[in-house]
Amino acid sequence: MAFGARADVVLAVEHALQDGRPPKGAPMMAGIEALEYILSEFPGNYVIAAIVAQAHIDIGWAWRGTGWDAELSSQNREAFSAHFDRARDILKPYCGQALDSPLLAATCCALVGGTEQGRLTVADLYEKLIDLNPSNPRSMRAMGNYLLPRWCGSYAELELEARRTAARTQSIWGAGGYTWVMFDAIACDDQACANLDLPFFIEGLRDILDRRADPYTTNLLAAYCANAVGLTFSGNDEADQVRTQIADAARWIVREYLTELHPMIWAHAARGFDNNLRVHSLSRFAASGRDDAMRIISMLFQREISSGQKIVFTETGPVAMAS
Repeated sequence: MAFGARADVVLAVEHALQDGRPPKGAPMMAGIEALEYILSEFPGNYVIAAIVAQAHIDIGWAWRGTGWDAELSSQNREAFSAHFDRARDILKPYCGQALDSPLLAATCCALVGGTEQGRLTVADLYEKLIDLNPSNPRSMRAMGNYLLPRWCGSYAELELEARRTAARTQSIWGAGGYTWVMFDAIACDDQACANLDLPFFIEGLRDILDRRADPYTTNLLAAYCANAVGLTFSGNDEADQVRTQIADAARWIVREYLTELHPMIWAHAARGFDNNLRVHSLSRFAASGRDDAMRIISMLFQREISSGQKIVFTETGPVAMAS
């Protein structure tokens, strides 16, 4: 709901920034100024404050993009910093208060990416958020990403917090807490991948699916193993060896758990789950995901297909049947 409340404003800015800089005369501030007006009408309302702050954070990332800091133009860097500064000012009266709100905790955590002081607070901020809503793996994934050295942490901190999270969420996810924290971090960082406790990670994959084998989660994990990680070889021998073994997990995930296909997840996985990805055609994006999924699944069932059988997805998983 919070995203829906700010989506029109954020998406308009993202559209204007498709080429990296806005067209001359584009009304870049109109939407956020309207949200700021609403904020002024409801002083002391932390829900509205969080939504407006999230809009500033999203717009800041739209200006920044996902490239390296050295590649940013001064205009984009200044806009990124300005929106994060404004978001921080909006949240200042609320962050640190014991409101027990996952929305507020998530918004305060989102500030980490735009602060030089994030290194001191990222684990503590995300620990609070995860404890408020341990069933939501997105916060664990975000923490793992921000604990990479390129952002606010170190490889030692990443490993420590992944294990601590697994221990705190064991009743919900089993070993899956470790897997969720490492999920995005190892997909984009060779050293984090090389350092991975692979048996613990695979155990976490199984525990996640033992507890939440819904179609969304199954597609997410299958696409992640087969595509986001399995097809991302970098030339780092240690990391690539780990990636190969994670890719092998796609076989049992698909064979034991997949009941239906979600093409958008596969398309997103093929692009590294980039949340700032600018998609010009949703239909073509989904079609590319379906093509990737069908190609990979066909490889996993190559023996059955070669013998003339067809693969049918049922409520209990895929079944090979005579054509």
